[in-house]
This record gives sequence, C-alpha cells and structure tokens, in this order.
Amino acid sequence: MKHIERRKYLDELVSLRNNGMIKIITGMRRCGKSYLLFEIFTSYLESNGIAPDHIIKVDLEDYRNRAMRNPDNLYAYVESRITDGDMYYILLDEVQMLDQFEDVLNGFLRIRNADIYVTGSNAKFLSKDIITEFRGRGFEVKMYPLSFSEYMSAYPGTVQAGFNEYMLYGGLPQILSYQTEEQKVRFLKALFDETYLKDIKDRYEIRKDDDLEELINIMASGIGALTNPNKLANTFQSEKKSPISNDTVKNYIDYLCDSFLIEKSTRYDIKGKRYINSPYKYYFLDLGLRNARINFRQSEKSHLMENMVYNELRIRGFNVDVGVVPVVRRSEDGKQHRSSLEVDFVCNLGSRRYYIQSAYRMESDEKIRQERASLLRVDDSFKKIIVIGEESPITRDEAGITTISIYEFLLKENSLEL
Repeated sequence: MKHIERRKYLDELVSLRNNGMIKIITGMRRCGKSYLLFEIFTSYLESNGIAPDHIIKVDLEDYRNRAMRNPDNLYAYVESRITDGDMYYILLDEVQMLDQFEDVLNGFLRIRNADIYVTGSNAKFLSKDIITEFRGRGFEVKMYPLSFSEYMSAYPGTVQAGFNEYMLYGGLPQILSYQTEEQKVRFLKALFDETYLKDIKDRYEIRKDDDLEELINIMASGIGALTNPNKLANTFQSEKKSPISNDTVKNYIDYLCDSFLIEKSTRYDIKGKRYINSPYKYYFLDLGLRNARINFRQSEKSHLMENMVYNELRIRGFNVDVGVVPVVRRSEDGKQHRSSLEVDFVCNLGSRRYYIQSAYRMESDEKIRQERASLLRVDDSFKKIIVIGEESPITRDEAGITTISIYEFLLKENSLEL
C-alpha cells in the first residue's frame, strides 16, 4: 500500500514539539494514531537529527509489553533509558491500557529533558481526564480516519470510483490494503464486533447486550436523523418489551461517542443565537464501520453524503452544529403558524462561519427551492454553500449562495473559500 503522509497531523505535532505539555493523540481505533506516532513522527525526528536511542517507544497494546502496563515497571524502564541531558522523546501507544496513567504522565512531565506524546482510543479516559488531571499541561490532537483527499492519494482508480468506495467502505487506512470486496467487508465487520463492541462491553461490564446491539442498529440506520433518548427508550419498551430506561439509552449513546464511533451534533437556533437541547443528530466517524454494522443493506446516498460532509468539516477543525431557522407563516384565515427550516450544518472556527446544505441531487426546481429556503432566511453575511453530489462548475446566485460539487468540496483544501 502506498504511504499516506497524514500531513495535517504531523504538522500539528511538530508545532507542539518541546512545549512542556503532554501531546495526547485521540481518535477511534485503527484510524492511524500508532502509525502517525511510531512511523511518521519518528521518521521526522530522526531526519531532524534526533538519535534513535533518544526516542523511547512503548506500544502498550502489544501483549509482549504487558508488564509495562504496570506504572512502576514503565516508569523504571523510561528512567533507565534517559542517560544524558539531551532531549528525549517518550512515545506511548494506547495509554488508556496503563494503570494510573494520569499519575505516570504527570511524573514524566517533571523530567526536564523529556517531551511526551501518547495515543488513546477512549474519550472517557482521555479528554475528560486531560482537563482535570493535567490542568493546562495536556494538549489534545484529534485524529480522524482518512479524509477523502488522503484516501485518494493512495487509491489507484478514478475519483468517481474512489468516491463510491470511500462512501461504502470508509476511510480506515487498512481498508486500502485489501483488494476484494469480500476482504473489505470481513475486515470491517470483524473490527466492529471484535474490537469496538468488545471494548465497550468489557469496559462498562455490559452483560445483557441485546439492547446495546439493537440501539447500535437503530443509530446506524438513522444517521443524520433527530435522535431523542426518551423516545428511543419508549420504542424499546413498547416494541421490544425491554425495560430499558432513558438513562441507560443515554449511557449507551455516550459509550459510542466515547469510543469515537459516533459524534453528536447539537441544534442551534440561528435567529435566537442559542442552542436547543434534545433531540440531537449523530454521525458515524467512519462510514465503512456504519455500513458493515447493517450488512451494507442501506446505501441511501443522500444520508451518506451528508455524513461525509460532516466528517470533512470536523477533520478541518470546525465545530459543527445543525442550524434551525424559525419560520412564521400566516394562513388565509389570518392565523399564525410557527414552524422551522433546517440548515444541515452551521460551521464555526474562530471568527469564520459557514452555513452548508448537503444535497445529493438537485434535479428539479422544487428541490432547488427547498435547499435554498433555509439559507435565504439566514440574515447575516456569512457564506452560504450548497454541496451537491455530482460534478458541476462552481456557481454563485443573486442571493450570494454558492453551489459546489462534492468532489471539489472534498479534494480542495480551500473549497469553502472558492
């Protein structure tokens, strides 16, 4: 398989080098964190004059290193490797497998000539602990599966063929090493069941897992749909005769988020400038895993493309909300009727904001009107964009709404500025 640079993440690690903080690379399992740290970043250090014996690497997931999961053993090993006053680079993979990892990392912070980098695959153990334990001395680098442009840098076929495969099999780097459909399907299904699900069941000691399995199927079938834990619990109780509570449903969804399988997007009232609690929308961070979960039965491209647009925006560092625009209409009898229109994504990064609609096909005037309706009711001057699922030149209409093809959007880094 062709080497994929993952330049965005390497540049971020380089910019954080020797800053006195713990660099914590988080992200779903198999998205390339270990490769980034042990291959790409290590190669960068060595090419910039760091001697190999000053790079201390420990893969805590490797069974051969199981003794290192004991904090005393790991600490003693690292101390034994530091033999002079030059800078040492401590690289730890899957740090959540280390007992009392917060204490150990805080200890490493006190070593004057050590620069520390770790990876981890569980947000519960990592993101929340970073805030409480390291108090400004930990910096999180969020890693995602391959973006479409990264994927295409190693994909041998046409852009259209690559797009269809990416939509179906996702962007986990290993997927590119398999040649046949059968191999890709088997890899994704095994990964979902034997790694992700097993992790969740073991970590949270879930014995009766029927409800968890069913909930995952519901979430996978309804990507981009409004999801309310209370309604889900009621459905379980009425249709599945399960006594599952609202809190349990909420916990299960949190576990899926903590494993970086899905992300939650909150609704935002654009006019009222406020967030609307529940229901939320959820998107899968890798579509291949989502599709494998439901046996590749549902390939409704409009929803899959919406999920792809969401993931691309997150990869680019945006906070992504679902926009809601209140609408008041007056009926013939003079009565007011309140409703709302949706903007698929409100994206914020610093002072930049974009309003984005994802529309797989706009084959009729009615569909075009429908996609533009919510954007026309947003009365600020931030850019408004419709991403469509076919090749098309970039256009801008009299209302200032830009229409761009999904290929341009995904492949050009500056696509939001075009």
